[in-house]
Formats: sequence, C-alpha cells, structure tokens
Amino acid sequence: MYYCTYGINCSSEIVDEGPNNDGDAMDDDSSTADAPQDTQIKEYNPYLEQANQLAHRQLKGAAHEDEDNEDGDAEMTSFSSTISVNYRHLLSYDPDLAEAIEAEYVRFEYYLRRAAKEFVLTCHPELDRDSSGGGNSGTSSRSTVTSYFVAIYNAPSVLPVRALRTGTIGRFSSISGTVTRTSDVRPELLVGSFRCRKCGLVAPDVIQQYHLTRPPLCRNPRCQNRTSSEFHLEVTTGGATMEEGSGGGSEFVDWQRLRVQENADEIPPGSMPRTIDVIVRNEMVERAKAGDRVVLTGSLVVVPDGSALARAGEAARASGNNPGGKSGKEAASGGGGGIRGLAALGVRELTYRTCFVACCVLPSDVAERVKRRGEETSRDEGYINESFLFSMGSGSGSGVDAPKTAQEVAMEFTEEEKEEIRMMKGMSNLYSKLTESIAPNTFGHSEVKRGILLMLLSGVHKTTSEGIRLRGDINVCIVGDPSTAKSQFLKFVHSFLPERCVYTSGKAASAAGLTAAVVRDQDTGEFCIEAGALMLADNGICCIDEFDKMDQHDQVAIHEAMEQQTISITKAGIQATLNARASILAAANPIHGRYDRSKTLRANVQLSAPILSRFDLFFVVLDECDDVADYNVAKHIVDVHRCDEAVVDPPFTQDQMLRYIRFARTLNPQITEESRRVLIDCYRKLRQGDTMGRSRTAYRITVRQLE
Repeated sequence: MYYCTYGINCSSEIVDEGPNNDGDAMDDDSSTADAPQDTQIKEYNPYLEQANQLAHRQLKGAAHEDEDNEDGDAEMTSFSSTISVNYRHLLSYDPDLAEAIEAEYVRFEYYLRRAAKEFVLTCHPELDRDSSGGGNSGTSSRSTVTSYFVAIYNAPSVLPVRALRTGTIGRFSSISGTVTRTSDVRPELLVGSFRCRKCGLVAPDVIQQYHLTRPPLCRNPRCQNRTSSEFHLEVTTGGATMEEGSGGGSEFVDWQRLRVQENADEIPPGSMPRTIDVIVRNEMVERAKAGDRVVLTGSLVVVPDGSALARAGEAARASGNNPGGKSGKEAASGGGGGIRGLAALGVRELTYRTCFVACCVLPSDVAERVKRRGEETSRDEGYINESFLFSMGSGSGSGVDAPKTAQEVAMEFTEEEKEEIRMMKGMSNLYSKLTESIAPNTFGHSEVKRGILLMLLSGVHKTTSEGIRLRGDINVCIVGDPSTAKSQFLKFVHSFLPERCVYTSGKAASAAGLTAAVVRDQDTGEFCIEAGALMLADNGICCIDEFDKMDQHDQVAIHEAMEQQTISITKAGIQATLNARASILAAANPIHGRYDRSKTLRANVQLSAPILSRFDLFFVVLDECDDVADYNVAKHIVDVHRCDEAVVDPPFTQDQMLRYIRFARTLNPQITEESRRVLIDCYRKLRQGDTMGRSRTAYRITVRQLE
C-alpha cells in the first residue's frame, strides 16, 4: 500500500483583525488585498501542512499534559491524529487508486490508516514512539498518539438516506441527512492484544471486526490453545510501557452513535422519513448535534443483530457440567455441557441490520461550498484549512458553543462573494431592496416582509454580569383572515434557510414534539433524549402554522423556550437543561374566522396572556375589498402562474441574501445616545397608553419588548 502527497500551489490571504474590529472584517480584507506589504502569500502543500499541524499539536499536548494551560487546551481542540483528504485530489493524482477505494473502501480502510501513519512519521520522525526510545529528554515530550485516521471528503455524489441499498455495502459513499439523536462518547477497541491464559504468550495487533474478536489459535506451537475464552484482553493501551516482547498493547478510540434522518426536502410525498444509525470514531465524535444538517462520507456495513435475538427469548448463557440438575449419566455422555452460544436461542432466524460507518462529518453548507468551488476551478479552491472546514471556529467540536466571528465567516467567502457583500453594503436603499427580496412571489405585505427580514437578521445576544443570558432572537406572529398568504411566508422561510429551520403545524404538534421527549434506546435499554422541533431549530427559526389550534397544555410547554430559550427536563432519572435558541414565526387565525376590527387584537385571537407577551412583533393581515388592490393581486397571480420571470425578479438572489444575512448576524452593533433616549421615551409613552386604556396592542407592553 502506498500513499501520496498531492501538492497544490495556491495563495492564502491572511487578515489580522483586532478584537474590536469584527464589524470591519470585509473592509480590512479589501485594504490588505490592495496593499501587497500586508498580504502574506505562501505556497502550500495541503497535506504536508496538515502533517506539520498534527506534529505541533501532538508535541504541544504531550509537553502540557500535566499542566493547567488554557492556551494549550484551545490548541488541541483541532485535529491531532486525522488527515483530511479531498477525494478530487486523490482522483486527479491516481484514478486507479481512487476507483479501488470507491469500490472497496472497507477493505482499504485499514491500509489508508497505516499509510497516513507512515506519512506523518516520515515527515516528523520525532513522533515515532519506537524510535524515540526511552531518553530522559525525549520521553516527556514525545507523542502519545498511536492511531491515525483519514477523513475523505468531497465525494463525487451525495446520496439520500433512502438511496442506500445492497449495492452500496462496502463501497465509499456519501449521504446527507439531519441528526436527530446523539449518544454518549464511549471507548471502542480498535486493535486488541490478547494473552493466552495457559502459556502467557501475547497475540498482538488483532484487528476487531465490529465486535470483540479473539485470536482463534494461540501462536505458541507447544500450547495450541483453541478456546476463545482462554484469551485475556490486555487493557494496557499503547501509550503505556509494555514488557519486552509483549506487544504494543490494545488501542482504544472514541466511539459515538448518531441517528440520522433524511432531509425534509428529500422525502417523497406520502412517505415516512427514513432513519439510519451512523457510527463515528476518534476525532469525528461530537462534531454534530441534534438538528444539524450534515454530509457524511464513509461506507455502509452489515452487522448481525444479536440484540434482537436476545430480546426475543431467553438470553444465551454458559452452562456448567451438570446444568439444571441433570443426572450423572447425561453429564457423562456430554449432554448439555460446555458453552451453548446461539444454540441456546433455539431455531430462530439470524437477522442483520445496516449501519453507516462515517470517516468524515461536514455541515451541509460547508460541503456544498467545497463542491461548488471545486466545480468552478481547481486552482481557485486552494488550500482549505481543516479548522474552518470542520467548523472548528464555531466550537462544535470543542464543547464551547460559541458563534463564529466576522473574521471566520469572511474567510469562508471567495473574493467575488466578498465583493458582492461590499457592494450591497454601500447601497443607499439597501433596506428596501432586501425587503423586496423576501418572498418575491407574494404580492404586497411590505410590513410583514420587513418583520421577517428583521427576524432573519436577529438581534444581539447579551449576557449580564450575573451570567444571565438575554434573548436576542425575535418572535413574530402573523394574525389575519383566511387566504392572506400567512402560510406562504412560513413556507418561504422554511425553504429559504438551508438548515436549522423546522416547519410544523400547531394542531399536529404535541408538547414533547415541540420541546423534547425521553425515550428508551433499543440497543442499550437506557433512557435518552429525543430532540423536538425547538431543539432541532437551535440557532435557527421554528415555523408553527395554525398556532391558535394548539392545545393549552402544549402552548404552556413552550413558555420557557420562547423567553429563556432553554428546555428543562426532569423525567426518568434525567435532569437536564437544553438549549432552544430559536426564533418562532407563528401564523394564527382569528376566533370567528375573520378579524373583527371593532375589537382589540387580544380579543380576536385565542392565545393566553403569557404567550402574547412573548411575541415581539404582531402583524394583522386583513382581506379587504378594493378594486385597485384586487386587480393588482389578480394580475400578479396570473403572471406568476404563467411563469413570467419578469414579474418575479427580486433585486438580490437567494444565495446573495443568505451570504449577507450570515455575515450580518456576526456583527454586534451598538446604539447611540440619541437612540437610547428615543427608546426610553417610546417605552414610557406605550406604558402610559396601557394605563389610560388608549392602547390597542396585543397585550400590555412589558420589558420584554424593550429588551
């Protein structure tokens, strides 16, 4: 087996930003591009650069292993034993090797890991534990990493979960889906060393095949032990010092199970969503959480479903020489002696189940961006730092759920995309053009579109000195007569956002479906948390149609999520507080079908006072008869149904809107002193109107609207 070092000559623009200049990331990037003295242009070999980073992190982690160094911990959050490989690079370097890996990935996986280890140790011999010896100076700083992994991304095609068939078993493939459940991180035996109980000889480097695999025969010619139970697993890891000639010890890696469901836009009409279990190992654990839309690369494997056999009847057990009080004659004839194994289960069918073993986990938007850049031109793709490729800047793998900064988001854009954002920033009527680009198929309703635009841009999340988080997301409710495009706005927002957006109906939603449910795991029998709609929409938007049709106890369940943006669960021995930082876009109908203008808003909707106070913006949409308005609406609808592109021609495309909103959400603007006075005066006047009974608002103005 051989390995390659695919070299790419590319330029990387590095922009140095101060801690208080996140809002000027685009402008500073432009200034550095115009000034050659401030731009650092280097030629990279991507995989040599990754080997250098791996060596730096391993040596630094070994040097600070016993020290409480926060900087060292932050550095080790990136990969220290994983090489990320672009499949397109492999295909252009050696098509035969790429074709062989695609056809039989499971067979080549072990050799890919071994080649990655040889490649890293060849570039950095100081990482070799065998050659470093037991010197006094080198022992304390040598690496403790024994296993290396290869994360292959940018597969030629991405399949939905429904397309996985027997033809894809063992082949290199890529699937897309939404993570609905994650398990705890557990250790998995990757390579085991077993000691014979009879002679004491160690059988090292026994590769595990998805279950505990013992050597079938002792390699001592004088022992010839063939009983698998007589081999004892050496739990001493490779990082510890073993006895001379006793082998390298057992290797354990992190292991996690994900439950992935096919995306909502990939489900055929009238079909139930398909799910599949995904296994991730090593540094790919904790890369995804419930609600993430991800692209997984790996292979579909088949494993025996032994747990189903054990659940169906009496579990298999080892019996003694005289089981169940058998007579001495039966025991002497060998009846019922020894380990019965599957025979104890009786005549039953051995079923199999499939699972997907993933070597790489990428967010769907990152995978789409990498693929799009690769299709445009190979030279412009350049070197993609794996810290941004695998969303290390967002803290998804470090345990600190911090949002990306403006600098990190700007580095993910191309030069053309940065120039578009600068052009949009300099427009004088940007606000009105952005409003026109919201739901262009819907005629009118400019005020509702402005509210949806503000909800997409979101506010600023703040944290007080006591550690209390203040909500920055905006909750919007649209109330109006039937046939006034309320559901169209919800459908547009759901299709506009590529991820972290959930659409549900109020009548078909329950309290557990909106928040979270505690279910029992079929494999382990333990209780786990199943994410609901608000958890799946974390850092996104949850669209709830027919909000007024929800039951009263179901509405009470989302009180905490709408204000504190958390979900507290105390069920089945599980006590947890989960994040639900989502904006809620709701649509409701009046009580008697049509809105009564002689009554106030709170008298027209069947919503409780706590729910009304948690919405920041209310929009009332009326169906009034007007000759001019009816003519314009009818003309617009007919032109849309005729597929007239001139009618639906927004100022900005959907991709331009997404990029601008994504960058704008990273900024933290501050209001001026004059704006503070205006806000205080407006809040005081609204409160006085409530006191004197002149206000026709939804409910009494509270500090929630001010915040």
